[in-house]
Amino acid sequence: MNIAIIGAGRNRNGIGQYIAKFLNHHGARVTAVLGTSEETSKDAARTLGKYGIGSNPYTNFKRMIEQERPDAVVIASPSTTHFEYLTKSAEFGLHIFCEKPFVWPGHADTREKVEGILKKVKEKKLTLAMNSQWPFALRFYQRICGEIEMNPSNRFIIQMSPFSLGKEMIPEAVPHALSLLYSSFGEGRITELRFQTPREEEIVIAFRYAGLGSNCQVLVRLLRKEEQPRDFYFGFNDRIARRSLDLQTYQIYLEYGGRRLKIPDPLELSVQDFLEAVEKKVEPLIGYSHILSNMSLLKEIYDRYEEN
Repeated sequence: MNIAIIGAGRNRNGIGQYIAKFLNHHGARVTAVLGTSEETSKDAARTLGKYGIGSNPYTNFKRMIEQERPDAVVIASPSTTHFEYLTKSAEFGLHIFCEKPFVWPGHADTREKVEGILKKVKEKKLTLAMNSQWPFALRFYQRICGEIEMNPSNRFIIQMSPFSLGKEMIPEAVPHALSLLYSSFGEGRITELRFQTPREEEIVIAFRYAGLGSNCQVLVRLLRKEEQPRDFYFGFNDRIARRSLDLQTYQIYLEYGGRRLKIPDPLELSVQDFLEAVEKKVEPLIGYSHILSNMSLLKEIYDRYEEN
């Protein structure tokens, strides 16, 4: 499978180069990278060369697609560009692996736009996956913390340290929380939404997630942090697992109750799931219904915070 990457550089919090590394590791051929300038696209191509990837740099999407004729595209550019590239990729008949979020400032009719993209993707029998990788870690969470017991009333806590500041922490980080809830409780709605903002670097979001047959009281804490490793922990019903990272090897661990479990990189599992979905012509784990639910609830939270 030939794949083009949009946004393969490591600018700010971008992960395009790591997606490319995992694609290459699992047998895909990353043949092209798209950047905003000749300098950035060539830099991105050189960066991918560290992983043994030979890719051609481009600054024009249409030219890249016409010359390289990829089977799929990865959209890992800033979120403000996602709608444009999702639309263009669907029009060219490309399978799409797109970084979250599916909410874009300045687009009041976000749901209509996302549904339009999904309709076009379905009509052309294409695979569309959103990268929201932490649901792929749930089985490892349960290995160290025990099975998630679905009670009539549950509790879920998550803390993340996004790079963004202020309200922009919400679209950067909250999709992870919503994806974990969707994967655990199914599609749901949120009620009793409230916010606390002790300082510009911190937002606390609380709400009730009403899923199929279960309710969950949710607490999301966003605390900005620029340097690595960034704090990350989550858990259900007081079983809170903390993510730790060996900065020399980039090996990821989950820690709980004095135990430490080595786990695969959830990003790699997300990439692998996309490749398998394309090959087997099946729905990826983070597919159509998951994307719509995530987008709708994220937009509700983001809009309410702006009104707050």
